[in-house]
Amino acid sequence: MTSSAPHGGARPPNRHATEVGSTGGERLRADFETLSVVVLTTSYPRGPDDVAGVFVRDAVEHLRAAGLEVEVVSPAAFRHFGLAYGHGIVGNLRRKPWRVVLLPLFLLSYARAARRATRGADLVHAHWLPSALPALATRKPFVVQLWGTDVALARRVPWLARRLLRRARLAIAPSEQLAADARALGARHVAVVPGGVDIPDEVAQPQDPPHVLYVGRLSEEKGVQELAAATSGLARVVVGDGPLRSLFPDAVGFVPPRELGPYYERAAAVVCPSRREGYGVVAREAMAHGRPVVASVVGGLLDAVEDGVTGLLVEARDAGALRVAIERLLSDDELRNRLGAAAREQARERWAWDVATRATLAAYRTAATSGGTSGNLAPGA
Repeated sequence: MTSSAPHGGARPPNRHATEVGSTGGERLRADFETLSVVVLTTSYPRGPDDVAGVFVRDAVEHLRAAGLEVEVVSPAAFRHFGLAYGHGIVGNLRRKPWRVVLLPLFLLSYARAARRATRGADLVHAHWLPSALPALATRKPFVVQLWGTDVALARRVPWLARRLLRRARLAIAPSEQLAADARALGARHVAVVPGGVDIPDEVAQPQDPPHVLYVGRLSEEKGVQELAAATSGLARVVVGDGPLRSLFPDAVGFVPPRELGPYYERAAAVVCPSRREGYGVVAREAMAHGRPVVASVVGGLLDAVEDGVTGLLVEARDAGALRVAIERLLSDDELRNRLGAAAREQARERWAWDVATRATLAAYRTAATSGGTSGNLAPGA
């Protein structure tokens, strides 16, 4: 079973964590020099400035750098009937519900592309639960990775989710909350594997006067109504776009991933007020830049932010508490510096790309050799 601990408490030692953390790069290359993996994903960048599925692409590039042979199947490589990209599959269907009749064609096209790509593959890595359907069509061993939005959809059709998760060699989750969700949906074998983030060699001092930063989609589930209320009259920068952008006339829109670093550096603190959050990559990126995070007490944010140690936690949907926490950080240099330093150290130990890549390779080893297990494959997670 995946290890767990009360909020703010230390996690018990984990056998898998020791094995993963002690594996050197050359040994990884030797272990996987003959393993071929195909990644199936419904979201993947089509160019350097595309923000769709950037975290999937980054993970693939680091796996390749570790010596693994990886091929990617995404809607950029097969006909997606206008369902992918733009606002994402779920968002596109909400805007044009009639497109639901195209889903069988989309899945058929996806499955055909998956079968072609996996003819010589040893293992399939399906990102998001719907990708398990074309993974099944390949008749190859596969792992399925949950990210959060797929879990919300799976609860509407639990019988299908259960069948897909039971057929996977391993369910991979980036947070303890999503691991628990996977088990509740019927997964027998679950591993917690962190998503990686870049750790800058050094970071600059934030701008003066201090301001708070939000990065992400401007939509209801991200808690942006509370964000708008809590930051009214405060110095803020909002990077993102979405259906609730009208709440933020000062929003700068989406920014290419390679240009986000300076936004984190200029900020005194970063706010993640989500109503639900499977993982929370923005919180972890902010911590990698040494910035304290104000986060709501939901999902994967609880794996990242320790209240009073690396940031401040508030209840979701509580604009008043959110404002108090933001004002506290903006007005206290010593507190910001202390929390930010601890946040950066935690990011380096738990979410650096070498850590995440070793954990992913360990999950592949488990799936390819033993047919699945349960465990936490993240050092220190």
